Amino acid sequence: MPTITWPRPAAHRVAIQRDLPVPMPDGVTLLADRYVPAGAVRPPTILIRSPYGRRGVFGLAFGRGFARRGFQVVIQSCRGGFGSGGLLDPLGDEHDDGLATLSWLRGQTWYGGNLAMHGPSYLGYTQWAIAPFAGPDLKAMATSVTASQFRDAAYVGGAFALESSLMWTTLTAAIDGPLCGAGALLAPRRTRRAALSGRPLGELDRLSAGRGMPFFQDLLAHHAEPAAYWGRRDFSASVGGVEAAVTMTGGWYDVFLPWQIKDYAAMRAAGRRPYLTVGPWYHADVRHGRVAGAEALAWFRAHLLGDPSGLREQPVRLYVTGANEWRDYPDWPVPRMREQRWHLRPGFALSPGGPDGPCDAEPGRFRYDPAHPTPAQGGPVLLGNSGPRDNRRLEARRDVLVYTGPELRRDTEMIGPVSAELYVRTGGEHCDVVVRVCDVHPDGASYNVCEGVRRLVPGAPVAGDDGIRRVGVDLWPIGHRFRRGHRIRLHVAGGAYPRIARNLGTGEPLGAGGTMVTNDYEIFHDPAHPSAVVLPLVPD
Repeated sequence: MPTITWPRPAAHRVAIQRDLPVPMPDGVTLLADRYVPAGAVRPPTILIRSPYGRRGVFGLAFGRGFARRGFQVVIQSCRGGFGSGGLLDPLGDEHDDGLATLSWLRGQTWYGGNLAMHGPSYLGYTQWAIAPFAGPDLKAMATSVTASQFRDAAYVGGAFALESSLMWTTLTAAIDGPLCGAGALLAPRRTRRAALSGRPLGELDRLSAGRGMPFFQDLLAHHAEPAAYWGRRDFSASVGGVEAAVTMTGGWYDVFLPWQIKDYAAMRAAGRRPYLTVGPWYHADVRHGRVAGAEALAWFRAHLLGDPSGLREQPVRLYVTGANEWRDYPDWPVPRMREQRWHLRPGFALSPGGPDGPCDAEPGRFRYDPAHPTPAQGGPVLLGNSGPRDNRRLEARRDVLVYTGPELRRDTEMIGPVSAELYVRTGGEHCDVVVRVCDVHPDGASYNVCEGVRRLVPGAPVAGDDGIRRVGVDLWPIGHRFRRGHRIRLHVAGGAYPRIARNLGTGEPLGAGGTMVTNDYEIFHDPAHPSAVVLPLVPD
């Protein structure tokens, strides 16, 4: 496939109207900038709503970028920042404010009734917050590294995504100040320093951001009972009602990928035909911005200007890591994909086929100590490089079980969802199960491909009277070729700190953090307890 690039810009000069006041029903005024292609009369409008400001890189790449190609662009600062009134209540006001902004747009003489929305991450969430309710003039959406709800990314597998949540809190603490640009660069370092301080979670926002942050405290407070807080912040149930044409761009190492693909599946189930592009990117990877921009421009030209010449034939485009090549498919999951169970075996082996071995095979055992939590080595995080890392140092720890498959005799491609089913017995009822799939190279380097976590609490069903629990873990989806001569490896651990908050083993509220209890794990792998990872094999 040829390199994805923006087409050469059209010969449009751009005029800019700054600080347009947009009134909200509660009396708050939000500010917006309008980028207009010179000479155009009521051209199609692209709306972008951002908590990160409306100038700088956003004004250059989105405002001028699209206006030079014949679209008028309205970039609005969300409530509570960059001149917009009110207080930022993250995710909480985007539905009402977004719909009020659409009402304002329809009252402008320069608005022609032909609308699209665009943007990554939080800017993509603001699209989902209003898209099902926007009306027929919304013709197209271009979203990237985002989802219709962020709850499951904050409480991934029922655990708490500490590092990403604290990073965003730290970033927004200084986002509207004179050093807002430096905030994105400093947030990962400040976050990690705070997380590694050993202080209770409820104090980490002050250590990282310099002051208490209501959003972080809300995340902690609503961990056990999230419905009340997240009810008006979750738009996943209405995704199927979006009638606008939607294109989605994501990354294999992005924190929101599993839920972005759920949005794609919801639209397909409703009879829509969204486009999906997934590349070898992480959330803060600048490379996906160029691709997302090119995809959005082609999408908007097709659905707002009636020019489909830039659209590809197949709606799903995936970059297969390991093979290092792009592929086009008619749908996700891809055709001919079938689930292949790789069972854990005695002797820390891993292989496909049915469960075997002696009925009394000894389980794998390890002890998890929250005072010295198992660290994360790579894995999806909001800011910073989430690409694959060599996990050999992690695999040498006594609190990580490592199951390794045989040397592959041929290239083996896995493209699709990944899950694990483990039979686990623990000394305490409060614990986490972390599962990671790695690609082991001939030189012994072991690079993480995907991972997932499941938090266990009292009352979880058990397989029998012996206290063994059947634990399902959803991992990140993959599109990866395990090359001939490589091996597939599985990790089982009790933590991935600080990416995931450590489980103290006591069941205390998330923000407390007093007593810590060690936990002994047993991972069973015999015919009666067929622990396995389920991989998405795509035959040759």
